[in-house]
Amino acid sequence: MIGGAAFFAGRATARPRNERPAGLTVADLMGMVVQSSHDGIVVLNVFGDVVLHNPRAEDLGVVRNNRVDDRARRAAELARETGEVVNVDLSTPEVKGRQPEAVHAQVKVITDGFVVVDASDESEAVRLEATRRDFVANVSHELKTPVGALALLAEAVLDAAEDQVEVRRFSAKIMQEATRLGTLVTELIALSRLQGAEKLPELNRVGVDVVVDEAMGRSKLAAESAGIGIATDDPSGLEVEGDRTLLVTALSNLLDNAVAYSPPGSPVSVSRRLVAGFVEIAVTDRGIGIAEDQQARVFERFYRVDKARSRATGGTGLGLAIVKHVAANHGGEVKLWSLPGTGSTFTLRIPAHPDRDERVVDLPRPELAVPVPTGAGRLGGEL
Repeated sequence: MIGGAAFFAGRATARPRNERPAGLTVADLMGMVVQSSHDGIVVLNVFGDVVLHNPRAEDLGVVRNNRVDDRARRAAELARETGEVVNVDLSTPEVKGRQPEAVHAQVKVITDGFVVVDASDESEAVRLEATRRDFVANVSHELKTPVGALALLAEAVLDAAEDQVEVRRFSAKIMQEATRLGTLVTELIALSRLQGAEKLPELNRVGVDVVVDEAMGRSKLAAESAGIGIATDDPSGLEVEGDRTLLVTALSNLLDNAVAYSPPGSPVSVSRRLVAGFVEIAVTDRGIGIAEDQQARVFERFYRVDKARSRATGGTGLGLAIVKHVAANHGGEVKLWSLPGTGSTFTLRIPAHPDRDERVVDLPRPELAVPVPTGAGRLGGEL
């Protein structure tokens, strides 16, 4: 009987049917999903009034003061009439501050005249597409110059076939343009890899001194031809987590750039130090410098500060873009300091190998009569 009493007591205290169950319901969970969604969700009734919306819908500008965007409301009416999904552009004509640039939505009927507007921020996709179009346009323009020059020079060689002197002169120019074209294609491939077209190599422990020595070796011939000496500080023993080939390419681009934009006989220096977990490799010159209003653009593809000098040196305008992406793919950055008529310093900052405990190791820099602040930079979007 005791067991039976306990049983009936349990039945007597059972939860009434109209009592809310303990814990979360499916409706609660669905509400949380809607509220936390990255998309803007809005539910409209048959009159076009907002029945439900999440905070993201306000962030995207789909709902303001509890009223839905007129374009979404008209799309909802069309969806009710046709019974089909309606796509609508809800982008704001004038983008201000951190507002999304492109908002697209799908509008469809869910039940009994209720319509759901599902809006998403497509700004990044739009920016990427614009970047792709600009890149293709830039590449087409840049390739057109050497290809056109090769065609004209080849025609000139044919016309001067009997004149050996002219043939040799035009042939030298053809070789020069062909070299420039080959360099441009090579750097385009390198930039494509760095921007994610191919998987980047695994990062390993790399000695900074090895990178500096190899980069200086690559730039030695160009520096000697220009009568420019490259000075460097003492070996540092510093190490980074990176890819040796990419780091050497980035640093040699900075050195070649410094040489190309420095007057004959002027010095260029390379220095390295450890600052707050980052290895900084600075390339300093006494070249023409970069105006402040151009400094933000020097890392853009094909941007050149001095186009005439670029043509004379065979630069492609991709050197600094490659440096920027090498730094970014190593979790670092490249900084610029420059003053017109004084010189420039580019500083490549790469995270030090995690075994390093020092906060700052400031190594002596080679003497160079340029007032260069810490973490500076070098010349325009160019190599």
